[in-house]
Amino acid sequence: MNHNVFLLVKDPNDACRDIIRSRDTDLKIMVYCLNEVDFKPHPEEIQLYADDRGNLLAFETINISAEDALDIASAIQWYARYIGYPEMEILPEDPRSEYNFD
Repeated sequence: MNHNVFLLVKDPNDACRDIIRSRDTDLKIMVYCLNEVDFKPHPEEIQLYADDRGNLLAFETINISAEDALDIASAIQWYARYIGYPEMEILPEDPRSEYNFD
């Protein structure tokens, strides 16, 4: 079984702009704190969301390729364990009410 190793690139000037990287593939995912930034999703990328104990997060791929798409959930689960919240739920839609049109 192949296990990816993920790394975290921290922005020294912004604690809310982490990048999750795969050591063995080209997968890169930008992490945004939705409570602190004006996040506008890029239509050609994949976005997933989560609630980190009241801090809403967006995860957006960077130049996603088809072969890396299956590893996105694993990378976000790794990040959840890294931040000490392994039970963090990954959401397919933006949890902010102004972006839900139901």
